[in-house]
Amino acid sequence: MAVLVMSDGELSRFDTLMRVDRGELRPTDAARLLGIERRQIYRLLDRLRAEGAAGLVSAKRGRPSNRRYADDFRERVVAIVREHYYDFGPTLAREYLAERHDIHLACETLRQFMIKAGLWKDRVARRPRPYQPRYRRDCRGELIQIDGSKHWWFEDRGPQCTLLVYIDDATSELMHLKMVESESTFAYMEATREYIERHGKPVPSIPISTAFSATPAPAPREAMA
Repeated sequence: MAVLVMSDGELSRFDTLMRVDRGELRPTDAARLLGIERRQIYRLLDRLRAEGAAGLVSAKRGRPSNRRYADDFRERVVAIVREHYYDFGPTLAREYLAERHDIHLACETLRQFMIKAGLWKDRVARRPRPYQPRYRRDCRGELIQIDGSKHWWFEDRGPQCTLLVYIDDATSELMHLKMVESESTFAYMEATREYIERHGKPVPSIPISTAFSATPAPAPREAMA
C-alpha cells in the first residue's frame, strides 16, 4: 500500500472538495473557503475523481527549484571563497565576489553555500553554552530544590496564593508543599522549618574512598622551653 504525504493545505483542500462532491457544500462556498476561483474548483474535482487524493498533491514536491543554482556554479563559488576568503563572513565575502570575480549573489544565498561547505556556522552553532551542565545528586535528601508558584489555586473560592514546593533533586519527589499568602522570606523560613522538623536537614553523602583516605593530622609539637 502506497503512503501519500500531504501538507495541511492539501488536506484541507481534499476535505473541502470531498464535501462538494458529496453535495454538502456549494462550489461557490468552497472557492471562497480555499481562496481560489470557482472554475478551479471544477478542475480540482475532475482531478480528484480521476486520480484520487494523489491528484491534489503538488507536482513540484521532491523536485529541485527552478531558481536553484547549478552544482558547477555552487562548487566554483565555494572554491573561490575557500581559497581567498575562508576567514570572511558572508556579507564581506559577497562584496569581494562581486568586485573581484563578477559573481553577484544574495547574502543569504552565499551564507547557505558557506554553511553547507563548512566555511561558516550559523548564530546558534556559534553561540557558546551559557552554563555548565549540572548532574543530579546520587542520593535522596542530598539536595532539595525550592520554588514558589503564584496562582489562583482555589479558583473563585478563595484569594490568589502561592504554593511553595520542596523537590528532591535525586528522585524528583515532592518532599513538602505549603500554601502561603505571598512568596516572602518569612514564608520560606517557616516552610523550611517545617521541612527540617519532618525530614531533617539535607546532608551530602561522603564517598567511602574519601572517608578512609584522609591524611591523619600531625601530632602536636612539644612546647619549647
